[in-house]
Amino acid sequence: MSHDHGQINPESGDRRVSIAIWANALLTVAQIVGGIVSGSLALIADALHNFSDMASLVIAFAARKIARRPPDGRMTFGYARIEVVAGLINYTTLIIVGVYLIYEGSIRLIDPPEVAGWTIVILGGVALVIDTLTALLTFSMQKGSVNIRALFLHNLSDALASVGVVAGGALILLYDWWFVDPIVTLVIAGYILYLSITEIGTPVRILMLGSPPHIDSDRVIDEICRLDGVQDIHHVHLWQMQENECALDCHVVLNEHGWKRMETVKAGIKKMLEDRFDIAHSSLEFEHAHRAHDGAPRIGHAEPKPSCK
Repeated sequence: MSHDHGQINPESGDRRVSIAIWANALLTVAQIVGGIVSGSLALIADALHNFSDMASLVIAFAARKIARRPPDGRMTFGYARIEVVAGLINYTTLIIVGVYLIYEGSIRLIDPPEVAGWTIVILGGVALVIDTLTALLTFSMQKGSVNIRALFLHNLSDALASVGVVAGGALILLYDWWFVDPIVTLVIAGYILYLSITEIGTPVRILMLGSPPHIDSDRVIDEICRLDGVQDIHHVHLWQMQENECALDCHVVLNEHGWKRMETVKAGIKKMLEDRFDIAHSSLEFEHAHRAHDGAPRIGHAEPKPSCK
């Protein structure tokens, strides 16, 4: 059950993020100017979304650099979790932007202003090209990083928002439907909120030291208990050191037979954890069955559970 997360080397990934930063910066300036000139809130909404993308890209770029630092006396687990923090910041920013756009769009829906359709269509088309390019740059990098996945979803939602902006501008040109602009704004905002709320749980879970969602804690415990020499297990802690690195520590109670061959039992547990659950980091404390912690909780500090056998 191993996973390969190294699709792109760090230097190439940094170049891609850097290109995306500059593209989004130029696009943001152009859309804000165009939105003010044309009077289009949808265009400004798309610009604010792109600005949040640019800020997110800068945060992600810095996080990628910091994450590659080796462990030291201050950060014994290393700095890789900074990418999870960056992902949480980016999703939170998206939620704030989405709520603000819903507020502004609702006000304009009551009294829609006149907007310049051609400016919307032209700048929306340019935005669509740049957003699509940025999404493609980050697509192959996002599968193994919550940080880059947040960026990819930013860029994907931008591309879809740009389609809505262009369509809205076309309807204004053809039919003078001024109300389309705030409607498009509300649709963009709703989509932003949907993406961010559904994805923010991943960085929150990691930072809260939650167990990996793809691993069944009970099954891990059962598999350890089935190994020869193991009588019981307690004080189990299962978490993600970073997004793609799971860890476990626990107390393992050995019977008389297992105690005599402790190193063999330990090697067997570690190999099973890595082969079946992709848990490469495990800290095991062994106890003799006659001197084991009586009534200890099975998981963390929860209520005591029945013994394995």
